[in-house]
Amino acid sequence: MTERNYEFRQRLDQVHRPNRLDPELRPEPGEAVIGNGWRIAVSAEASSYVIGVAQDLQDYLLTSMNVSVLLVRDPDLPTAARAAEQTIVLGTADQLAGVGGELSVPRSYRILRTPSRLVVCGCDERGIGQACYYLEDLMNLREAPYLTPADETREPVFSPRMVHSGWGLDQFPDAHLNAIAHTGMDAVLVFAKGVDRTTVGYLDINDLIARTAHFGLDVYLYSYLLSEKHPDDPDAEAFYESTYGELMKAHSGAKGIIFVGESCEFPSRDPNTTGRLRKQRLPTDTKPNPGWWPCFDYPDWLNLVKRVIRKYNPEADVVFWTYNWGWAPEAERLALIQSLPDDVSLEVTFEMFENVERRGVPTRCVDYTASFVGPGTYFSSEAEAAHARGLPLYAMSNTGGLSWDFGVVPYEPIPFQWGRRHDALLEAHRKWGLCGLMESHHFAWWPSVVNDMAKWAYWAPRVPTETVTERLAVREFGKQGAPLALEAWRCWSEAILDYVPTNEDQYGPFRVGPAYPLEFAEEAVEFPSADYAHFGSRIMRTAYRPHDPSIVDGEIACLTAMAEQWADGVVAMEKAVALAPQRKLTECRRAQGLGAFILCCVRTTINVKRWWQLHQELATVTDAAERAKVLGRLAALAEAEIENTREAIPLVEFDSRLGWEPSMEYMADPAHLNWKITQVRHVIDVQIPAYRN
Repeated sequence: MTERNYEFRQRLDQVHRPNRLDPELRPEPGEAVIGNGWRIAVSAEASSYVIGVAQDLQDYLLTSMNVSVLLVRDPDLPTAARAAEQTIVLGTADQLAGVGGELSVPRSYRILRTPSRLVVCGCDERGIGQACYYLEDLMNLREAPYLTPADETREPVFSPRMVHSGWGLDQFPDAHLNAIAHTGMDAVLVFAKGVDRTTVGYLDINDLIARTAHFGLDVYLYSYLLSEKHPDDPDAEAFYESTYGELMKAHSGAKGIIFVGESCEFPSRDPNTTGRLRKQRLPTDTKPNPGWWPCFDYPDWLNLVKRVIRKYNPEADVVFWTYNWGWAPEAERLALIQSLPDDVSLEVTFEMFENVERRGVPTRCVDYTASFVGPGTYFSSEAEAAHARGLPLYAMSNTGGLSWDFGVVPYEPIPFQWGRRHDALLEAHRKWGLCGLMESHHFAWWPSVVNDMAKWAYWAPRVPTETVTERLAVREFGKQGAPLALEAWRCWSEAILDYVPTNEDQYGPFRVGPAYPLEFAEEAVEFPSADYAHFGSRIMRTAYRPHDPSIVDGEIACLTAMAEQWADGVVAMEKAVALAPQRKLTECRRAQGLGAFILCCVRTTINVKRWWQLHQELATVTDAAERAKVLGRLAALAEAEIENTREAIPLVEFDSRLGWEPSMEYMADPAHLNWKITQVRHVIDVQIPAYRN
């Protein structure tokens, strides 16, 4: 079975997985058995949102559990909650005062489960939605429409929880919004280049705002607008009124706006910077541009822009993200935080800029990685300062399931490592008041066990990681396959600790995996990418140079250890799939394929580093016989990499999400992998012989 490119979207559009019901299961004594003839009752005045939630639960029961229930408007919801038989009652705390009187946190809920009825009470309407999604989660784990009697009250720990689209950059079909809401997220991110303008060109942003609200979600605009005026310029207010003012005037329903240095830089007068925008940088410049330094006049800029924005949306959440200058001296960074306006939110990347050591090899978390749990020193210092100021604190956490560790995969199947990240984020919540999360960047979000784990972790009371992963393994692989799936996840969760998160690797072989070329000639290979891609190949480099030539052997040793342990996990996952029930096999094979593809990515990166080493050796060899030996080793390494690339082809043919990333589009699909094989074959058959001769 193969998929054409983008066919993964058809799977994304299916919010409720069909046939989750295990027909062999029987209810335990006392369990509520939701069957044909039950009803879902909402108030006679139920909003379109509540009706949509009820219809979604109705569809879930039919699609996943093969149960048909009736949806009704009930004029007396409190009576139904007390006396109705075989009924799921949906209401808010205002409608069910005797049930939801203690609820106070937005989106929180209480569920009363008895053998004959379920009463779902949300603190607000969005709480009803999250409660219904929780019921779905319970039935998915039970693999039957059976629910144990209980009285549960649950509330979210973090808000907002923001994600970019996993369907396509800045593209949000209704089904995708629905799936995002099901995972406990409450906001989506859109790159804003102007009124109704995003990375995909024209987008009716107000329509998106209305549709997200229908699924209990908000919209945050991630600013891509140029800031060409200093706040002290005489025409600055008029300029920002024409940009951010027009943006928020047109889209006043947006929840907030995200500012990050490289996307909102302005001509700062901080003497530590060039004072110019990136597009104006000169070859002779040695100082950073203002987008890459904690400039002392950012507060003045923020106050001006904030004033313009809140003219049209007084409640707009203005989020200031310090991503670009976490490397800068702590004194300058904290001085900026001390001078920020009181009414903005501060966002800090959780793991970035941390110096770490792998098997004695020093490296640095230069961008996003799951290999280091965090928090980093940069985050901790700014979190403490924000807490002292009383600023709302957000983190770029990547707990949507993916980072820049691997550029063209849907998620990193390292649940126990993600569990450690969840623990650290919850500790930051307790210690510094961390309250909001950005859980993905443009590398996006994908429904997976990682999202499920985050949902269980980020709602109180929390269910422990071990308990959740064990239950998810049974849900995905069956009772016989689950122990081996857990073994695979443990192998991978330990293997990731040997990952080397350098810019050179994350913008190189790890960005596109086994499609990454092996260059032999001096000129860089032009990597093919779609002309409609937002970034395409502009955010990867084919002319590989290591971070530090002196530690390449150590990096290879780390990645070799990673590959060996990852391969153990692949073997365990193959065994898990062999034991999985027939009705689960397709999804199990995709999990197996993901693990195998990541192993190909690691092997490519090792081969690229060895290729670079042999090139360096070739440049220094003067003896003809020795030169011939080095060329022979290069050819043998190239042959091995061709074989590694061939192994990836059936994996991406089976799962069209492999090899794709929203901002780059396809970079390691069958066409790119075959291009890579042709390119390396040319090196072996033409370039190496020409060099030898």
